[in-house]
Amino acid sequence: MTAPAAIFLAYFAVVFALGWVAMRATRDEADYWIAGGRLGWFTGGATMAATHTSAGTFVGTIGVMYTAGWSFGWVLLSIPLSYWFMVAVLAPRFTRTRELTLPAFVERRYDSKGVRALAAGIILVAGVVYIQAQIVAGGLIARAVFGVDVTTGMIGFTAILLAYTVLGGMLAVVYTDAFQLVVMTLGAVVAVPLALRQVDGLHGLMALAQSAHPLVFTWDTMPGVLLFSMGISFFLGGIATPEKLIRLYAMKDMPTIRRGVLFAIVTILALNLMVFVIALAAIVLFPQLPTGDLAMPMVARAVLPAALGSVMLAAITAAMMSTVDSLLIVAGSALSVDIYQNLVDPDVSPTRRLWVDRLGILLVGTVPVLLLLSGVGEGELVQFIVLLFTALMASAFVMPVVGGVLWRRGTRQGAAAAMIGGVAATFAWEALGPASVEPVLAGFTVSALLYVGVSLRTPPPPPHALEPYFGA
Repeated sequence: MTAPAAIFLAYFAVVFALGWVAMRATRDEADYWIAGGRLGWFTGGATMAATHTSAGTFVGTIGVMYTAGWSFGWVLLSIPLSYWFMVAVLAPRFTRTRELTLPAFVERRYDSKGVRALAAGIILVAGVVYIQAQIVAGGLIARAVFGVDVTTGMIGFTAILLAYTVLGGMLAVVYTDAFQLVVMTLGAVVAVPLALRQVDGLHGLMALAQSAHPLVFTWDTMPGVLLFSMGISFFLGGIATPEKLIRLYAMKDMPTIRRGVLFAIVTILALNLMVFVIALAAIVLFPQLPTGDLAMPMVARAVLPAALGSVMLAAITAAMMSTVDSLLIVAGSALSVDIYQNLVDPDVSPTRRLWVDRLGILLVGTVPVLLLLSGVGEGELVQFIVLLFTALMASAFVMPVVGGVLWRRGTRQGAAAAMIGGVAATFAWEALGPASVEPVLAGFTVSALLYVGVSLRTPPPPPHALEPYFGA
């Protein structure tokens, strides 16, 4: 057995073991979907950081920086701002009630099962888009490590993800995320100094990168309006993505949330800085790659020693898995809790509910692979698929969630109009609008106008819907 194969098998063995431990600790749906609402600041922050640090970071961000240079790196500064807003503005009211899912919050705030089902449907569609991006990255990693074709790699990684997530739910995700964050950090810490040694240190890296890519340190590789709209997309999407919001329910209280999110911000910034160095090294060492998404696998395979390269590829795998398992949780809960149990069979027994929950995750994890095998979503840079997901989340949920806890006048009709109009405008812009502007600008603008306009023209929400968030 080769060293890379042995390292990956050991990694997968730990992941399966953590999934099994989580299954044994899961007693009810609260454990399965929000880890019982008892996470501490370290585990809560680690799972939030690991969820954010996806293949979009280790494959997608490096891929875009390889192509466009440092200008894209400045866009990532919008991410800490979104976390600050989440903790300082949104969380204190959002967490006054503890729900199992984001659509459950929507139902409580807007007093409507129908709006809850609408939110769940949007999460399912958008979740499939995002999961596809991570699965593509998994296929690229499998090709680099095991020499298999990308299709086989995508199927294999999805099977592993489904196995432990279906077993242990959110507890499995939290346990494996903490482990995966350690692997990601270790991989980046190992890769950066070894890559720098290949290019004569940091000073040599800067000079060689500029020689290989003369525009790498300029603002000329991407239109300014595109960079700005990408930053808006990351900021708004970071506020309202369900897999992050649900972590607020999983942590014990507001002091825990504040410490956990601060830990996540520091970790994300450190990892992004190391990712930037790796991207510059890839420009120097592999200037003619057919796609930027190959940059990180090439650095891991060709620059680092076999064992250390395998650690780096395991870090990419950890990044991909830590995001997909979180998306599986929110999409699976949308299907099994918010749609099936809410609308089809509200009287399902507690024992059967866990089986329905596991079946929901299995279904939403299988569909993205089937779509990719049929050619849907294939060939896009990973980071741009991630941007579409964040645009959809921002357009659908920022106004109903943030407006819902800050503005008493927001109504169910306004929330429904904002979600439908925002998603429709995002898809329309993605299909027909200029590529130099991210669709989030159109989607969020339409969503905000509809939320406010329709709410003002419809009856105010009932007092019992407002009481949890605004008091009597």
